[in-house]
Amino acid sequence: MGKLTAVYLTAEVSPEEVALGEQIMGIIPDSVIDLVIRVAFCIVVFLVGSRIISLIRRIVRDALRRGSASEEVKQFLDSTLRFGLYTVLIFQIAIRLGVDATSIATLLGSAAVTVGLAFQGSLKNCIGGVLIMILHPFRVGDYIMESAYNNEGTVVEISVFYTKLATIDNKIILVPNGYLADTSITNVTNEENRRLEIKVGISYDSDIRAAKEILQGLAEEEERICKDRELAVYVDALGDSSVMLGMRVWTPTSDYWAVKWSLLEKIKYAFDEKGIAIPYPQMDVHVNPQKTLTGRNTVSSGGKE
Repeated sequence: MGKLTAVYLTAEVSPEEVALGEQIMGIIPDSVIDLVIRVAFCIVVFLVGSRIISLIRRIVRDALRRGSASEEVKQFLDSTLRFGLYTVLIFQIAIRLGVDATSIATLLGSAAVTVGLAFQGSLKNCIGGVLIMILHPFRVGDYIMESAYNNEGTVVEISVFYTKLATIDNKIILVPNGYLADTSITNVTNEENRRLEIKVGISYDSDIRAAKEILQGLAEEEERICKDRELAVYVDALGDSSVMLGMRVWTPTSDYWAVKWSLLEKIKYAFDEKGIAIPYPQMDVHVNPQKTLTGRNTVSSGGKE
């Protein structure tokens, strides 16, 4: 059966068709065929290399997770590793396409100078990202305020060039690392506890001692206030329309705003119950009836009076 099939297939291809095929192959240059083979090989190398890069990144992430590395270190190293490995992969593909390695090195050197001048901001951001990783002014999950763009939010991600912030109303802000490395940063949640200061004004006719006792009692009743830290109630200033009282307590950072809002509401209700007034700005005008002002209003129409 195999012999019959072979004879049949051989009989199907005529000598003229074989000659035509050889003629077509002779027309196509060897360089074109070689280029097609190299391109196909490079595509295969890129696909396999991408899989290997993904595997390496996964291994590194698992190793960092087992080593209890911080979230910002894992994000920064992963983005840097991805950029570096893909650069090496593209370099190897260029060599497989027949590009001389020396020429590539020379081209990269020239391109580095040009790119460095053209992308000074990006290089600055990259160096800023490295400084953030070394100095740790903030970490993923911290709430920060920066003075370069007056942005604030929770740090979601720290990449090579940008830091991603999530605002309270769930907006995402990308802040360049270069500016974060050069500007003033306030890290709100870096410490476990935070001092809360509340100031409220009372009228001059109200009893200062009674008002201070109310503030003291409300602070002591609040369970979320740190009892082992300083608790102070004091007269802060004698204003134009009110006596300004102050209260300083310490509370866990996570409870800061909840405690502040709760105390402000309780202070208002307690002052109203005890008859302690919270005045609004006002001005007293005293008129002396023994003195009167006299004068004459004139209207000029361009002539003489």
